Amino acid sequence: MKKLLVIPFLCTCLISFGTAIPVGSKYSVKTIKQAIEKASHGDTLIIYSGVYREGNIVLKKNLTIIGKGYPVLDGENKYEIFTIHADHVTVSGLKFINTGVASINDLAAIKVLESNYLRVQNNKFENTFFGIYFANSTNCRVEGNELKSDAEAEHQIGNGIHLWKCEHMTLDNNRVSGHRDGIYFEFVTESLITNNFSEGNMRYGLHFMFSHNDEYRNNTFINNGAGVAVMYTKGVKMIGNTFEHNWGSSAYGLLLKDIRDSFVTGNIFKKNSVGIFMEGSSRIEFKANTFSENGYAVRLQASCDDNVFERNNFSANTFDLVTNGTLVLNTIDHNYWDHYEGYDLNHDAVGDVPYRPVSLYGMVIEHMPSAVLLWRSFFVFLMDRAEKAVPAITPDNLKDNSPAMNPYDFHKAN
Repeated sequence: MKKLLVIPFLCTCLISFGTAIPVGSKYSVKTIKQAIEKASHGDTLIIYSGVYREGNIVLKKNLTIIGKGYPVLDGENKYEIFTIHADHVTVSGLKFINTGVASINDLAAIKVLESNYLRVQNNKFENTFFGIYFANSTNCRVEGNELKSDAEAEHQIGNGIHLWKCEHMTLDNNRVSGHRDGIYFEFVTESLITNNFSEGNMRYGLHFMFSHNDEYRNNTFINNGAGVAVMYTKGVKMIGNTFEHNWGSSAYGLLLKDIRDSFVTGNIFKKNSVGIFMEGSSRIEFKANTFSENGYAVRLQASCDDNVFERNNFSANTFDLVTNGTLVLNTIDHNYWDHYEGYDLNHDAVGDVPYRPVSLYGMVIEHMPSAVLLWRSFFVFLMDRAEKAVPAITPDNLKDNSPAMNPYDFHKAN
């Protein structure tokens, strides 16, 4: 990631030593295509306000392209707008609208192919099939962009920010809404995703697969179709993110499928159908997370092992933890549970008796979902009380031996 630090320096050099070419109706160069043809490597194109309908603009020179007053590049619902095959390019201050829609080709407002050291920053995107699309690229930054779409079905829209087979990428402070997936990563490694806001996307706020050793920090994912999905990946760090209001029969804040050797720390899971759903995942550390007002805080499948849940807060969840097996090979320790009814005789802020977060009713629902109709019934109350007194069905080894008596103040700890 240190390589990314050279990008501002390189872009500054390009602007300083190149020629500035103004583009607009008041200037001798009227179109962006004319300006690109006229420009030499290292030049800067200043695009002034107006609407530019030029079909697909192909860029194969290392140029800096800066918009003044957000000039509009209109794909007329037919074309890809910008296709870049060049290194050291900056695209800033433009507004992209109305790309074409295709079932075979991934038409995008900005598509970057086999290029390095690019900056796509402070642009606006409306009604685009794919917004920003990178393939086979390295050491690029995507920051400060706003992407909006209002398609009514998944087949009408692509992903907001889409990366395929890239490395050393940085996505920072982008806002994405109304797309199929807000942010999509596939075969993307050693990359950093920070301070992005992904809301109201049809499928996932963030979706990544086969993308190792990436870090996701301080992002917000709200009201997306199914939340965030992380699949077939290792070495992931998810720190300080917010997963909120992801509701639905198949929705969750965070799906972890076949993940290993990762960290989920300091995140907030609030008002989701399921905070975290885990399947086939191993060696993940969950620390200092807050689970609040979820239907299920954590659904931990029996196919998961060697995971650690430590120093997390669980409060106001319908179910704190459920599983579909009786042998659970995971560690749960020193968490705060608002349902804990134990005592602390030595006043060390740690409960003197273990807490079993898995209820018998939760186990029943895992095997018979229709039993949720009995929730809050007196029968369920009696069933869970009997199981607490004489545990027989809930996993014996799935318990917190040192439950915290008070919730952790993570802001104070930081």
